[in-house]
Amino acid sequence: PPAWSVTWRFALAAAGMALLALWRGERLVLDRRGHLLAAGIGLAQFCINFNFVYQAELHITSGLVAVLFALLMVPNAVLGRLVLGTPVTPRFIIGTAIALAGIGLMLAHEARAAPMGMAVWLGVGLTAVAIMSASVANVAQAMPVARRQPILVLLAYAMGWGALADCAWAWASAGPPLLVLDARYLGGVVYLALIGSVVAFPLYFQLIRDIGPARAAYSGVLVPVVAMVLSTLFEGYRWSWLAAAAGALALAGLVVALRARNPMK
Repeated sequence: PPAWSVTWRFALAAAGMALLALWRGERLVLDRRGHLLAAGIGLAQFCINFNFVYQAELHITSGLVAVLFALLMVPNAVLGRLVLGTPVTPRFIIGTAIALAGIGLMLAHEARAAPMGMAVWLGVGLTAVAIMSASVANVAQAMPVARRQPILVLLAYAMGWGALADCAWAWASAGPPLLVLDARYLGGVVYLALIGSVVAFPLYFQLIRDIGPARAAYSGVLVPVVAMVLSTLFEGYRWSWLAAAAGALALAGLVVALRARNPMK
């Protein structure tokens, strides 16, 4: 079951992140506020976000989920403005509008491939919950209380709390623990835990601290574009004018929004 796969991933990732923190000479100690923050991030980012994504993909394609997740920059910008006071600059608004036009064309392309029935809209709704949950965790990571915590230690505890929440959800929804002893499955879990979590999340969360949650979320705009390029190379994907225009607009919006080094410009 996907819920148990998420549990194993973040249980292993929490252990890997803790070992990385110890190797860097950091103490695995958080104060009470740090643990509350870690638990909140763990529940939002590593439990609700991932489990709702897998539930969404029972109803819509993973490609459509990836396209929808490119919209993460919008709630990140709004919450960043409300919670952190991060300015939403004219350049960012123009770039976001261009990128959203590209994302809209990607959605139209996906809709052509899969008619938008009730099951599809359910998948879109589940994805929206996942996006909002991820956005809450992103903005929480940039709060002053989070900036005072060592990022590796905070993530180790957040993944640990998230894994506990994943375990509770998996047991309630899918029954007792299940681990498939298959080399390909275990290899996938290890890859996602180490490369997709221990390596990726410190880089992304540090990016949030450096340039803000809205600009950091622009990494998601690249995901469906890169996916289409890889599909072209390995799966024989054929570009339509709609897909090409979508990719071009998404990349153009990315360039416009992130062109200035100073996020205040």
